[in-house]
Amino acid sequence: AAESGIIKVKTIAARNTEILTALKENSSEVVQPFLMGCGTKEPKITQLCLAAIQRLMSHEVVSETAAGNIINMLWQLMENSLEELKLLQTVLVLLTTNTVVHDEALSKAIVLCFRLHFTKDNITNNTAAATVRQVVTVVFERMVAEDERHKDNPEQPVLAQGNSNRRSVSTLKPCAKDAYMLFQDLCQLVNADAPYWLVGMTEMTRTFGLELLESVLNDFPQVFLHHQEFSFLLKERVCPLVIKLFSPNIKFRQGSSTSSSPAPVEKPYFPICMRLLRVVSVLIKQFYSLLVTECEIFLSLLVKFLDADKPQWLRAVAVESIHRLCVQPQLLRSFCQSYDMKQHSTKVFRDIVNALGSFIQSLFLVPPTGNPATANQAGNNNSGVPVSAPANSGVVGIGGGVTLLPAFEYRGTWIPILTVTVQGSAKATYLEMLDKVEPPTIPEGYAMSVAFHCLLDLVRGITGMIEGELGEVDAECHSTAEAASSPAQSSGPQDSQSPSDEADQEMVSRAVWEEMVSACWCGLLAALSLLLDASTDEAATENILKAELTMAALCGRLGLVTSRDAFITAICKGSLPPHYALTVLNTTAAASLSNKSYSIQGQSVMMISPSSESHQQVVAVGQPLAVQPQGTVMLTSKNIQCMRTLLNLAHCHGAVLGASWQLVLATLQHLVWILGLKPSSGGALKPGRAVEGPSTVLTTAVMTDLPVISNILSRLFESSQYLDDVSLHHLINALCSLSLEAMDMAYGNNKEPSLFAVAKLLETGLVNMHRIEILWRPLTGHLLEKVCQHPNSRMREWGAEALTSLIKAGLTFSHEPPLSQNQRLQLLLLNPLKEMSSVNHPDMRLKQLECVLQILQSQGDSLGPGWPLVLGVMGAIRNDQGEPLVRTAFQCLQLVVTDFLPTMPCTCLQIVVDVAGSFGLHNQELNISLTSIGLLWNISDYFFQRGETIEKELNKEEAAQQKQAEEKGVALNRPFHPAPPFDCLWLCLYAKLGELCVDPRPAVRKSAGQTLFSTIGAHGTLLHHSTWHTVIWKVLFHLLDRVRESSTTADKEKIESGGGNILIHHSRDTAEKQWAETWVLTLAGVARIFNTRRYLLQPLGDFSSAWDVLLDHIQSAALSRNNEVSLAALKSFQEILQIVSPARDSDKPETPPVVNVPVPVLIGPMSGPGLSRPFVRTDSIGERLGRYGSSEPPVVTDELEDLNLWWAAWNTWYRIGSESTKPPATFDKLTFIPSQPFLTALIQIFPALYQHIKAGFSMDDLQKLGVILHSAVSVPISSDASPFILPSYTEAVLTSLQEAVLTALDVLQKAICVGPENMQIMYPAIFDQLLAFVEFSCKPPQYGQLETKHIANAKYNQIQLFAPAEWVALNYVPFAEKSLEVVVDLYQKTACHKAVVNESVLQNIIKTLRVPLSLKYSCPSESTWKLAVSSLLKVLSIGLPVARQHASSGKFDSMWPELASTFEDFLFTKSIPPDNLSIQEFQRNESIDVEVVQLISTEILPYANFIPKEFVGQIMTMLNKGSIHSQSSSFTEAEIDIRLREEFSKMCFETLLQFSFSNKVTTPQEGYISRMALSVLLKRSQDVLHRYIEDERLSGKCPLPRQQVTEIIFVLKAVSTLIDSLKKTQPENVDGNTWAQVIALYPTLVECISCSSSEVCSALKEALVPFKDFMHPPASKVQNGES
Repeated sequence: AAESGIIKVKTIAARNTEILTALKENSSEVVQPFLMGCGTKEPKITQLCLAAIQRLMSHEVVSETAAGNIINMLWQLMENSLEELKLLQTVLVLLTTNTVVHDEALSKAIVLCFRLHFTKDNITNNTAAATVRQVVTVVFERMVAEDERHKDNPEQPVLAQGNSNRRSVSTLKPCAKDAYMLFQDLCQLVNADAPYWLVGMTEMTRTFGLELLESVLNDFPQVFLHHQEFSFLLKERVCPLVIKLFSPNIKFRQGSSTSSSPAPVEKPYFPICMRLLRVVSVLIKQFYSLLVTECEIFLSLLVKFLDADKPQWLRAVAVESIHRLCVQPQLLRSFCQSYDMKQHSTKVFRDIVNALGSFIQSLFLVPPTGNPATANQAGNNNSGVPVSAPANSGVVGIGGGVTLLPAFEYRGTWIPILTVTVQGSAKATYLEMLDKVEPPTIPEGYAMSVAFHCLLDLVRGITGMIEGELGEVDAECHSTAEAASSPAQSSGPQDSQSPSDEADQEMVSRAVWEEMVSACWCGLLAALSLLLDASTDEAATENILKAELTMAALCGRLGLVTSRDAFITAICKGSLPPHYALTVLNTTAAASLSNKSYSIQGQSVMMISPSSESHQQVVAVGQPLAVQPQGTVMLTSKNIQCMRTLLNLAHCHGAVLGASWQLVLATLQHLVWILGLKPSSGGALKPGRAVEGPSTVLTTAVMTDLPVISNILSRLFESSQYLDDVSLHHLINALCSLSLEAMDMAYGNNKEPSLFAVAKLLETGLVNMHRIEILWRPLTGHLLEKVCQHPNSRMREWGAEALTSLIKAGLTFSHEPPLSQNQRLQLLLLNPLKEMSSVNHPDMRLKQLECVLQILQSQGDSLGPGWPLVLGVMGAIRNDQGEPLVRTAFQCLQLVVTDFLPTMPCTCLQIVVDVAGSFGLHNQELNISLTSIGLLWNISDYFFQRGETIEKELNKEEAAQQKQAEEKGVALNRPFHPAPPFDCLWLCLYAKLGELCVDPRPAVRKSAGQTLFSTIGAHGTLLHHSTWHTVIWKVLFHLLDRVRESSTTADKEKIESGGGNILIHHSRDTAEKQWAETWVLTLAGVARIFNTRRYLLQPLGDFSSAWDVLLDHIQSAALSRNNEVSLAALKSFQEILQIVSPARDSDKPETPPVVNVPVPVLIGPMSGPGLSRPFVRTDSIGERLGRYGSSEPPVVTDELEDLNLWWAAWNTWYRIGSESTKPPATFDKLTFIPSQPFLTALIQIFPALYQHIKAGFSMDDLQKLGVILHSAVSVPISSDASPFILPSYTEAVLTSLQEAVLTALDVLQKAICVGPENMQIMYPAIFDQLLAFVEFSCKPPQYGQLETKHIANAKYNQIQLFAPAEWVALNYVPFAEKSLEVVVDLYQKTACHKAVVNESVLQNIIKTLRVPLSLKYSCPSESTWKLAVSSLLKVLSIGLPVARQHASSGKFDSMWPELASTFEDFLFTKSIPPDNLSIQEFQRNESIDVEVVQLISTEILPYANFIPKEFVGQIMTMLNKGSIHSQSSSFTEAEIDIRLREEFSKMCFETLLQFSFSNKVTTPQEGYISRMALSVLLKRSQDVLHRYIEDERLSGKCPLPRQQVTEIIFVLKAVSTLIDSLKKTQPENVDGNTWAQVIALYPTLVECISCSSSEVCSALKEALVPFKDFMHPPASKVQNGES
């Protein structure tokens, strides 16, 4: 056979090119020899043949029949147990290399393998098993290949449903039929039934059958899914089979006694059970969609297997199976869709999760010993020592720093964590133990670890899947939204269709997601919380937290609030120390979760069991955040881990947190507090310890973590910028309510408050600047109304810090559009700054102002419409708010005024003025008030420089407002309304300064006053003409009224010092004196304005009434009882009288007037004519006048009105004068007597005034003037002031007052001189006035009843300093003398004047002069009588001729007797010359007497016929007396010859003689007089001589008394004088009788020669010498007298 085969082969090879194909056709013959070889049963040959056959097969040259033969041959070998391994190998090669074996041949080959599997030989067994597996696979692979081939021409197979005949598989193709038969028989075999197809099976194990089933199901799912016949097999065969096989496991209860059930329960058998579970896993995984109901049963079984009463190994394998499901989220999803979401269906998914949870809990509750009693003891009895040893070792581990096994520990149950699988793949351990027959021992913790991983994978899977789908949905939404929004949208119906379909689809899937989450969250949460509590391993903890975190985020995304909050609560609880009292967590979610998965945990342990404390490293100890903190709390590293998770959650999933921000933030707040993080700038939290928390202890481990945590915290809030608006609001609301809680806690104690919420509000605000509008109101509202008002200062401080930082950040942020274009936003941002003004805490206001300052420094240029708010903040500072506040606010204002006036809208300028003014009124700090006045000045300057632009802008604004007001139908309301807006601005400024001018503090008043008047002076020209009316009445006069009122009511109490150690000058040491200064300033200022701006004021309608008011003020000031004020009032009076009428029309206003600096009015001597100074304006108003181009240049008012003004001034002057100089009725220490400078000034005003009113000045007025002048001169001065005013006694100088009085009269007389006739009648009055003054020289005037010391006895050195002020009358002598000179001058000019003659002025002059003349040496001053004499002489030399002219009229009749008496009194004065009078003086005085006699001889006696007789007689008598009685009785011998007024006597004598013997004597009477006089004289001489001679004789040697010697000497001199005189006279005038008498003396004289006195002798000589002329020779007797 072999050889024939060879030949066959050779021929085929020779004949055919395609050897293999040919071989295949003839393969039966080719194979035959080998088959026969095998048949020999000879091992060597058999091996050879099998090898050859395998070669053939591998070359695929075996036909179907040949194959059949081969199989039969193999069967025989098998039955003979020959070459079993080779057989298997051959079968395998036969079936794998080609598809020629079909149907029975195939089944036979398979059976062959099975039979070989059950041999005694182990190797054969295993090889057979492998071969069976491979063969089964091959069968199915063929079918798959067949399907692939026929895929292109599909024939619809007839539906084979309900086909009960298992053999009728005619619809299937050949390979498929094989597969079907094979699978069907596998089921039969496992079920222990006879196979239909695999004929010849002898035995079979279930385990192997199950493994095969599993591998087929697992490897070829598509076969079952695509072919209904196979699906049918699954449903009808496999599932019932599995359920049947499961029954022992279901019924079995571990630990239940067998007696309880009647039938003995079959014990579950591990290998089958485990393989069943594997099959179930595959079924569920691959064919879930076909076997929905069956799967429900399987899953329920799985859940049941987890029960605590099942054997450990069963539970472990069940857990592994469930783990396999858990890593397939899509599968879980379909569970949920198929069961949980259907009504009346088991909630499978929920049960699975809950079962896992319960399983984990049961592991903790069932102690490893299996004895429930110990478990309870360990769990509930805190004192119980931990049961399991590893727990103890754990304790040791911490102490010794040993690395711990990762484990869970709960209530004493310690379960290690084993690394079971890589995450995300369910690699089972026990499901893979296919070789084990006995149940293995499960290591402790294995089940737990797997269950733990189940949970994690479950969470990871679900969340991953849902998030992914959500992401897709979002993306689709975006794209559809974009499509919808794109303009080129076709309006086809299908377009509108698709979005709604999508929406439906999304609705469906969303429902599924929600159901999945709501089904699993309770169980998950329960299990995870428990594990979290028990975990001692950082990695495990991390995983648990991650699971909770992802679940929370997922719930949040799906909007499942309860579950979200529950997960978050769990994380929060984990972050805090156990049993930490945090209300937020205890109330919300936990309460609502009373479901069974919580109930196990619900047996909450009241105390932390020792074991629970032992397994966690404590990393921080701090104080709890509570109102009354008790003790400290400890944070473990797990707490910190949880905290980080929480941060992570908030950071990454903030958008879905919604209301649970509250939970998260509350927890974080407490943690931050325990860790002692404190807020720093910008709201970030930095590690820093509060003083109050000394108990905080941080380990180094946590110290390094802290910066990280604080960083994450900050990042968390930074990420809020990515939240949508709603989430952001949730966040802010949460922070606000946290903050409220923290505030409640901080009430009533000054413990450090928790600032977490405030700090984070700030941080959130800062990062969300780009959309600040949406959160600004809630944010700032909370900070303002709640935090900033809080009594706890730390809290407030942070509230303000947050608020101000936000405002500053908001203003500096570059918004879109920028703030400058978005005024509403800017105002919104600034508003809270304004609102802060309503907070009363000074520290808040300080922050507010510092913020303003910084805003100004950084944003000042761009505030725009925000200015009113900012200025309002400064202005809202009140006086009582403390100096630092006022100071800071003021700094802001200074900054505004110096830098920002040009940048703010002009409408705000008025607010600036108001604010600056209000600072002036603050009385905290004087410097601030003064500086603010300076600011007002700067502001006014700014107005001045930028006047035009400001005016334009204001007018524009005004127009707009006017329009609005009209639309609303309301009147425009603003101060000073009718004035134009720019003027109103000025008026507001003036009004503010006006208020400051009456401030209680003198320095402020002074400064404000100066500023007000300077401003009005410097910038007043900018005002419209009409506005001046308001300035005068509303500003200036109003101010004057207030100042006058305050001054008159001011306190006279002495102020000791100006605060601190500042001394106050005595002129300012009472409030009254300080107010006086203000009054002075104000009055002067107003007067100056009236003066310089008269050209503006006069055209105003009511100038005259204004003038009257001003005069009234001047009058009341002048009459005030204060020297300073009254004097100043007069200065102002002077100033306004300097005014000359404005320029006449001839000066064109276009040409600027020449600008002179106006000469200030000096108080001092003032000459009348010098007053007509040209009118000068103090500013160059030429161009300014141009501003009033619209109106006419100011019109000059008519003269009449001018006159009225002057007369008003005169009346005022008169009232001031008469009131001030009227002596008071009674005197005491406080009597007010006007000062000299005041009176001087008063009188000096008159000349200027008089110039304007002279035309109407009447006698009455002159009378009035006289009274005032007289009284003024009479006023005494205080002895304190006298050294300054009085000249020293020896100088004869006029005081300025006296000069002024004389000047006034001088002006008057000059005016009268040039005036019309009717004025000249005033001369006598002036004379009267002057003469009254002359009288003062001897009789100083009285001032009321005042006792004055006269200057003579008030020697300066005697004034006692401490005596009450005495009043010293002035030295009136110089004044009187000056007046006298004036009188003489005037008389010289006016002697002939009718009025002067008629009013007997001369007589009055003589009468007045008689007083000093008669006093002579008794006059107070010697100069007086000398001047009086010379004046008399001058006046008489002019007046006597006039008198003679008018002799007949009798107007001078009364004068003559007066004159006679005057002569008499003077020449024979009763006063005695002073002792110290020198001889030269005496001689000079004598010469004066001589002058008088000469006057008589020249001016009077020659005109005797025009002169009354009596008068001449009186004169003669007088001369007579002079020539005889000229002896003074008090002279010493030495001077005797001088003192006898020889010259005078001679003069009298000569005059007598001249007139006695003149030939012109008309009446004998006169001659008689003179003759009689002579004879009397001679007779007397004779007597004296005789008496002397007698006495001389009697006295002998004794000298005669001095008196007598003097007399005799005088007589002798008189004789010699007489003789001389007689000689000089015309001889015809001397009577012969007289000569006889003279000669008769001679003998007597000779007799005297014998006298002893030498003086007498020399006098005698002189007397005798003239007698020589009588020695004539006797002549013829001629009568001498007749010729």
